[in-house]
Amino acid sequence: MIQSVYYEEYETGTVRNTLGRTITETDIVLHAGQTGDFYPHHMDAEWCKTQDFGQRIAHGTLIFSVGVGMTAGAVNPEAFSYGYDRLRFVKPVFIGDTIRVRVTVKEKKDHPKRAEFGFVTELCEVLNQRDEVVLVCEHLLMVK
Repeated sequence: MIQSVYYEEYETGTVRNTLGRTITETDIVLHAGQTGDFYPHHMDAEWCKTQDFGQRIAHGTLIFSVGVGMTAGAVNPEAFSYGYDRLRFVKPVFIGDTIRVRVTVKEKKDHPKRAEFGFVTELCEVLNQRDEVVLVCEHLLMVK
């Protein structure tokens, strides 16, 4: 369902949560093929047994992409993505981990040059099945 939400209607502190999604070996292999990132941290199970985490880890960019996609369920025709800031890969995500995203409206600012728009900053936190933050970033929206 498409619902218009205007700048004035966003409230700082509002939180929404996505459903979960389990990260699979297929996700990792497909992402490696799409990006060319075949580092052993993601692809070589035997080598990873000799490393600190003891197993393969998902690409941070994979978790970012999946997490962003998970938040895109509600389409607001009055807003568009202006970009992402302060992206950090906080903890590793392993094959079989289930992630979800918590989105909190962090800040609102008037557009400095276009009075008909404002900026909304959403704090996006990707959490694993243990409710540990594994990735964090800020999503900037330009909203009518």
